[in-house]
Amino acid sequence: MNNLFTRLMRSAVKVESNEIKAVFLSFAFVFTLMASYYILRPIRDAMSSNWTDAELSTLFTITFLLSAVAVALYGAACSRIRIGVLVPGMYALFALSFMGFFLLLQSMPGVQLVNKAFYVWTSIFSLFHVSVFWSFMADIFNKKQATRLFGFIASGSSVGAIAGPLLAILLAGTIGPEKLLLLSAAILLLPMGIIIWLERLKHSELHNEEGNAEQDFKQTLGRNPFSGFMLVVRNPYLLGIAIFILLYTSISTFVYFELKNLMIPLDANTRTQLWAGMDLAVNILSIATAMFGTGRLATRFGLTGTLGLVPVIIVLGLLMIFISPMLWVVVCLQVVRRAGNYSITRPGREMLYTVVDRESRFKAKSVIDIVVYRGGDMMTAWAFTGLTQGIGLGIGAVALVGAFLAGAWAVVGCLLGRFYDKNHAVKHE
Repeated sequence: MNNLFTRLMRSAVKVESNEIKAVFLSFAFVFTLMASYYILRPIRDAMSSNWTDAELSTLFTITFLLSAVAVALYGAACSRIRIGVLVPGMYALFALSFMGFFLLLQSMPGVQLVNKAFYVWTSIFSLFHVSVFWSFMADIFNKKQATRLFGFIASGSSVGAIAGPLLAILLAGTIGPEKLLLLSAAILLLPMGIIIWLERLKHSELHNEEGNAEQDFKQTLGRNPFSGFMLVVRNPYLLGIAIFILLYTSISTFVYFELKNLMIPLDANTRTQLWAGMDLAVNILSIATAMFGTGRLATRFGLTGTLGLVPVIIVLGLLMIFISPMLWVVVCLQVVRRAGNYSITRPGREMLYTVVDRESRFKAKSVIDIVVYRGGDMMTAWAFTGLTQGIGLGIGAVALVGAFLAGAWAVVGCLLGRFYDKNHAVKHE
């Protein structure tokens, strides 16, 4: 039976027998992270309806600023705390924080300051927990393994993104929204054992033995807490990844705002159903693609094709919106964009970190994933507002601007992929 399962995994997902245990543990790891977050997400988003656009924009700005501070503190922790304590400690810290918010929300119901603090903290968590996870994955698997396996592992995030909301829907009416925070915190503690197990498998079964396992797990990362910021600026490769993320967030914001504007004539119930339908379609498409398609795509066409594929599709989609700015066109583009990101672009860009040193994986990556990402969100939102309300461009014209940005995104993705493929070839000749 085990041999049959191994043959099926090797045929369907290209997982070798010595990698199966680590792959499924990694899948379970990201599943728990996303399930925990998606339990919190509806609680956070429900609060936003109580605030004006100006208040919500202010919270976005605060989130960006605090994200930069959080990344600097994380960099300091990387410099002083060994990896074996740091990674599980991050998730324990977030779990404890949500337990604390449960107590605050119970003792001070309806206090907007507490609600806003929870909104900002959850928004920081939404990027931090995934960034640390993929840093750890890039440290566990080598380049050759990442090309084959990261797509399947990434599908765990989509499964978790379905399980989390289902738990919230089933339990919110019986235990109340606040107690869901305790459930989320409990789930967030589960990866701590998985982390220790994976670190052992890295040396015992995956055979990624760059050093002694015990020393590897106890290693700290440099002494400068701000080295992550410096590495991004000084290293052309990391700077290229940062530009790639910046362009990705720009496209995300453009498509989101296009959708928002096209939905203005619809009533609240129809909008909710449409957003929910898009989420469902995205997660189903992501799971199928990531499990069985991404590894084959990356193996056959390399990261050059993998990182360039979704941006090229987005260019075509935005040009369609320019020609025919209709709601169904933007809805289809949003589904393809998000599903493509979760199942293809995200695993692809995480593979990029397998060719950098450990300090870059943990320090520079958090700067790119969190500070650059949130900064891109903030800047693009104001840019979109300037194009529509300042200059007076319509949906079609803005889509054309977005198409140019998506074209630049495709070029940067192909350049990064080409560098990775060349580096990969040299290492495995």
